[in-house]
Amino acid sequence: MTRTVHTFSLFILLSFLILHSSSTLAHSEKLNEKNPCKRLVLYYHDIRFNGTNASNATSAATANHTKLGKFDHGMLVVFDDPMTTDNHLLSPAVARAQGFYFYDMKTTYNAWFSYTLIFNSSEYKGTLNVMGADMMGEETRDLSVVGGTGDFFMARGIATFRTDAVQGDYYFRLQMDIKLYECY
Repeated sequence: MTRTVHTFSLFILLSFLILHSSSTLAHSEKLNEKNPCKRLVLYYHDIRFNGTNASNATSAATANHTKLGKFDHGMLVVFDDPMTTDNHLLSPAVARAQGFYFYDMKTTYNAWFSYTLIFNSSEYKGTLNVMGADMMGEETRDLSVVGGTGDFFMARGIATFRTDAVQGDYYFRLQMDIKLYECY
């Protein structure tokens, strides 16, 4: 009986070591930055509620900024913004970006985003989850794609933001170059 228990224990240990080494090898491969498994370029349109544009607004400040300076420090904005394949606001939306951003610096404009891209078009179905810092003073900013569902099941990658247009305090458009490096 002890020999059977010993053999079984050895089998379990060996199985664990094989599984662990295969998962370690799978994740130790270097990802090729120039060769994503999927790439999308989308435009994010944000129209913040300004007190008079309720019928057109796609976002609203839910917590106002503090009086610590001119950079809206502390303002929290919740959004449900259309995503298009070109930079025209009236183009058909291929996805919706739903989430929030808040301004988190007192000395410059900087926001932290957390949102889900919800696709329900003929081309894609599912979601992508994006989060990270948007340092608005930079020409391009990279945010992390941390997962997804449907056509983007467990996807991971980078969403590169580039400001495409700003109109006052209430409309901005971002170009989002989404490169996925883990696609299943």
